[in-house]
Amino acid sequence: MSPRIDAHQHFWKLARGDYRWLRPELAPLYRDFGPEHLAPLRARHGIDGSVLVQAADSVAETEYLLSLAAQDATILGVVGWVDFESPDAPDTLERLARHPKLVGVRPMIQDIPDARWMLRDTLAPAFAALVELNLAFDALVKPPHLPHLVRLVDRHPDLRVVIDHGAKPVISAGERWPARAAWREDLRALAAHPRLHCKLSGLVTEASSGWNEREIAPFAHELVEIFTPQRTMWGSDWPVVELAGGYSRWHDSSHALFSGLHEGERRALFGATAADFYGLSWTPPS
Repeated sequence: MSPRIDAHQHFWKLARGDYRWLRPELAPLYRDFGPEHLAPLRARHGIDGSVLVQAADSVAETEYLLSLAAQDATILGVVGWVDFESPDAPDTLERLARHPKLVGVRPMIQDIPDARWMLRDTLAPAFAALVELNLAFDALVKPPHLPHLVRLVDRHPDLRVVIDHGAKPVISAGERWPARAAWREDLRALAAHPRLHCKLSGLVTEASSGWNEREIAPFAHELVEIFTPQRTMWGSDWPVVELAGGYSRWHDSSHALFSGLHEGERRALFGATAADFYGLSWTPPS
């Protein structure tokens, strides 16, 4: 029996004050979201557990997420944050990794002006520590970052990497998106690295406001064709997905889009790949 896992979701508490991107004009998101809000959605869709991903660039938030995970068995793993440029990054990673549910880290690369940031020599000790501690690297990147990500995985071939949100293709432009071919070819180059995985998440917020499955299908199918279900993992990107139709709509559309896969492939895409990649512990219901 394989678990059904949401490989990418968030919790936040506004009073903590370190969510620099979260502003009142993002009205559907500008409130607290915690385990009690996700639980009914998990139950409705038979989701056994989730990977909780950072939403603020602070170690304090990582510690907050780990405290939630210690109290909630359905949080199977936490992807946190550290300052990769700090000389103390390896020590901070070692300390955080003592918590059994820390499974990876994620710098917020999409918000860093320098697209080549990940290649800075000052970051090498942090990447080496990830390999040493067997922690994953969640790559929050956009299409212009992909050529640099290719160089990064060439430098660190033992680093386990997962691309968040399919690298955020401009789905709203469809075939008119001029960088679509480059996005596809960069992903194929990355897929040549066996430790490189991809998340089928965050796509609907890159689509038009009135998106439907036909609009999403070419991009979603390309991602799974390039990486295979054994290296692709479904995630909700909740609560951000509330900006584009909500958890249930994305969950149901995802299953409809991949109804043609055989059962083993669906088990991989909707849970087993995430469990294997992050090394998640999961106990089947009795």
